[in-house]
Amino acid sequence: MSERRDDDDDEDDAELFRSAIGPVRPMPDTAAPPSAPKPRPRARMAERDEAHAREQFRHALEDSLLEAGDALSYRRDEVSPRLLQKLKRGEISVQEELDLHGADTREAEQLVRAFLHDARQHGVGCVRIVHGKGLHGAASIASGGQPVLKNLVDRMLRHRADVLAFHSAPPAQGGTGAVLVLLAPRRLRS
Repeated sequence: MSERRDDDDDEDDAELFRSAIGPVRPMPDTAAPPSAPKPRPRARMAERDEAHAREQFRHALEDSLLEAGDALSYRRDEVSPRLLQKLKRGEISVQEELDLHGADTREAEQLVRAFLHDARQHGVGCVRIVHGKGLHGAASIASGGQPVLKNLVDRMLRHRADVLAFHSAPPAQGGTGAVLVLLAPRRLRS
């Protein structure tokens, strides 16, 4: 009989509580907090292939770097081999010169860009860039012993549309420490 009394007391307590607080309004349902996003799938094979390709490219660059005594030489298809020979022998008059001695790579890159732009704007056809042989100074020699500025100048000149041809200067004009550059004539806009 005591169990029944406890149940009645519980019901009385619940009724007493409901009457004390009054009518109840249910709260609106809220969305559950967002779970952490799943990690994006990774293309591990592609990442490995990309890393391998970068490594191969780096080795190819190191293999193609010029040494201190190597001559720079390049000509576009529209430039005759005879004109490149004249440039090589120093038979084309140099109108302007840029000396990069003492410049670091970032400064040298900016100087070369500005120099070539200015030369072209002023109708200069042939310039000399003195990059040095990379024999002196730790900043001018790469970790592999290659001349930094010489390789920078070679790479930059090969990718410029306004450069028709270039070749290392003859010994009397700087030899393999300088390059003679033949520039395309400036086109006038109509």
